[in-house]
Amino acid sequence: MAKITAAEVNKLRKSTGAGMMDCKKALVEAEGDFDKAIEVLRKKGQKVAAKRADRESSEGAAVAKVNAEENKGVAIVLGCETDFVGKNENFLQLASELGELALNYETKEEFLAADFNGMSVADKLVEQTGVIGEKLDINAFEVVKAPFVASYVHINKIAAVVGFSAKVDNAETLGKDVAMQIASMGATALSYKDLDPAFVASETEARIAEIEKGNIELERLGKTKKNVPQFISMSQITPEVMAKAEEDAKAELKAEGKPEKIWDRILPGKMDRFLSDNTTLDKEMCLLDQTFIKDDKKNVAEYVASYGEVNITEFKRVSLG
Repeated sequence: MAKITAAEVNKLRKSTGAGMMDCKKALVEAEGDFDKAIEVLRKKGQKVAAKRADRESSEGAAVAKVNAEENKGVAIVLGCETDFVGKNENFLQLASELGELALNYETKEEFLAADFNGMSVADKLVEQTGVIGEKLDINAFEVVKAPFVASYVHINKIAAVVGFSAKVDNAETLGKDVAMQIASMGATALSYKDLDPAFVASETEARIAEIEKGNIELERLGKTKKNVPQFISMSQITPEVMAKAEEDAKAELKAEGKPEKIWDRILPGKMDRFLSDNTTLDKEMCLLDQTFIKDDKKNVAEYVASYGEVNITEFKRVSLG
């Protein structure tokens, strides 16, 4: 039997991340052959991976990386089974290294086939499944390209990358703020203009039904009922709708006995309220229409505009689960 030294065991441990005893056993089985020992560990990983194939890898680490030129960013999720592993320093280091590698690829498939220290990323995940004893997987892979790209990661749970049409003065602050907005508020579309009309129609029906159902209970309890909106998105607000809303507001002012000479001072507020009440979907799902998290007196579009001639071109968000 080949004599296995501590130095050889340590070398294999550093190369694979496996435990000392697993490395020693692999070297003994491989009769001291380093490459064969790696293969032994990989086969162990394959066996463990096969047994855990149906497990949920809903924990892990979300990673965002931007290249040196700041014109490409990636966001990935390295998934595992437990929060305990997801917080492990070696696991987080692996996630970071995979994120850096991901910058060189356009698709998840290309990335999984890419070389990672002598083996493919896919094989590395299998190997580490054997080392850690939990299913590892790339649960998300997103790419953003633009003249300027910024990123933000929230406690390794949520990662966001966002592209801008130009790199303006203080672009780093703008980029971080908007990426933080994406991470925290979970926008799924850039603007209300990007929403699918069929989705807006079905969501309108569902939300109105929910409010009306809630109002029945509020009425039973003697509480003030919620206003039932006509619409939920700016995509539904046509010039005709606005004209009708203004007519209704004027009729309301007249019924309240407000002098017509002061209507011009009151109407803008009423119209703003109408828009606010009837664009709730936009404020939830559309990045540009969301209230800016650092200043509730403006939306994200207004915040971006304060930096000059620059627009958001694209964004991606990934998270655990």
